[in-house]
Amino acid sequence: MRAVKQVGFSDRAILRDSLLLTLAKSQDEKLALGDCFDLFFSQPEPRQDQPEADSDDTSQDSDQSPSSEAAGEPGESQPPQELGQLAQMLLSQDRNAIAAAIASASGAASLSDIRYSTQRGIFSSRILDAMGLQRLRDDLDELTATNPALAERLRAALDALREAVRDTVSQGLALYAREEAENLRNEILRNAPLARIERRQVAEMRALIRQIARRLRERYSKPRKRQRRGHLDVRRTLRRNAAWGGVPFLTAWKRKHRDRPKIVALCDVSGSVAQVSDFFLLLIHSLHEVVDDVRSFAFSSHMIEVSEILEKNSPEEAMAEIMSKVGFGSSDYGSSLVDFEKDFMSALTPQTTVIVLGDARSNNLDPRADILRRISERSKRLVWLNPEGRLAWGFGDSEMPRYATFCSVVRQCATAQQLERAVSDIVATYQ
Repeated sequence: MRAVKQVGFSDRAILRDSLLLTLAKSQDEKLALGDCFDLFFSQPEPRQDQPEADSDDTSQDSDQSPSSEAAGEPGESQPPQELGQLAQMLLSQDRNAIAAAIASASGAASLSDIRYSTQRGIFSSRILDAMGLQRLRDDLDELTATNPALAERLRAALDALREAVRDTVSQGLALYAREEAENLRNEILRNAPLARIERRQVAEMRALIRQIARRLRERYSKPRKRQRRGHLDVRRTLRRNAAWGGVPFLTAWKRKHRDRPKIVALCDVSGSVAQVSDFFLLLIHSLHEVVDDVRSFAFSSHMIEVSEILEKNSPEEAMAEIMSKVGFGSSDYGSSLVDFEKDFMSALTPQTTVIVLGDARSNNLDPRADILRRISERSKRLVWLNPEGRLAWGFGDSEMPRYATFCSVVRQCATAQQLERAVSDIVATYQ
């Protein structure tokens, strides 16, 4: 507000730049605020009751018969004083007054409460009623009987007013209902099965996963500087204040020891879960920004470490590189677990949480559940997140029941909402 006070309102471009500089904190916020500013100040212009193309013809007619206006019916040049305020405003074609009246009526009709496109007609009627539509109708009835030509002019001006009000309501819908519509769309996407997302919805789902990752970063961002101060440590306090006769000038508090968080994520990127793998990798990418010590691995028929790829690249670039190396293959959990035991078993400590993201379908090959058991024994927790429904576990080539024996937590993560809850619960245990 101090910046607005300095620059004023006369130059809209300077006002816009000032708000972008003082309010927006990121490039995304600048884009969003710029769009909002342009939309808010793009007030629809009230239309004239006659097309501009007819002006030349009108001027020619006036040149041919200069006394025609004077010979016209009395009261056509100036609106009769007995008409209502809205009728006089329309007949005088005062655009500024009409625009101000529409803005005032929009406020009286609470246009900012519009949320759905089906409400356009309701709010248009409310605005017109607030402007005095009923009185205008009475004036039209009287003029139709006494001055048909003036009544026709007023009727054309009313049609133009209705169009201007509809434009104002459409602008209000775009301005005020965007968040509601986006929230509704996101809520539907959050509960939609990840494996059955349509191609046209993939970009929207990726944006939703980024929002989930952003919430995780905001909620569990590192480092957590605030320390919990609960119970007073009496012994340490007395020792620290011995020089003052035991008067507790300096206090000491008991601190609960917390293990340094360590996460190892194993992500299945085989063909059977290829459509879901993108979203899994996006969430794993966010873990690298939330937790200090994360090591990530991806596999189809063999396993590779992808921690460096996820840390040094954007999510889209990282996913493309990972899928090009090990993605879309035929899944072999047994062979992949052998690779992990051979090359990466040293990554596990008693403080490590292991997260496996996959459908546990191994194409009827040896699942090597014995290796998963050893992984569980060496780690603090083993969490399995499965994108398939529970009814499919154990049928066909699914080894989920066998693997579940060695897991601390097994969850179905068929939707974005389930995935967010699962990852949030895992990260929350370290806070």
